[in-house]
Amino acid sequence: MNIKRGDKILITTGKDAGKSGKVEKAFPKKNSIIVSGMNIAKKHLKKSSKNPYGGIIDIAMPITRDNVKLICPRCEKSTRIGFKITPSGKVRICKKCNESVDDSKK
Repeated sequence: MNIKRGDKILITTGKDAGKSGKVEKAFPKKNSIIVSGMNIAKKHLKKSSKNPYGGIIDIAMPITRDNVKLICPRCEKSTRIGFKITPSGKVRICKKCNESVDDSKK
């Protein structure tokens, strides 16, 4: 999967289409991600020792990776991701500006 934790993304479909946010968690096997503050659902909680009153909370649900685009940190545009093999390893690159997206692997 070419989206990683900490990447800034743009949501392309769904109720939050057009909004951008930061990836909190990535699930490569499920091909989905959790974005902070996006795709919020209500969850009903039972009374428990942690939550003595129960109630309804807002929780961020996973979004399919196909419904988001990465925002390139260099050109600030939503883009597709390519890969380039360098002597230091495999690096993600922006398809619009051909620059590296990975900050640690320049």
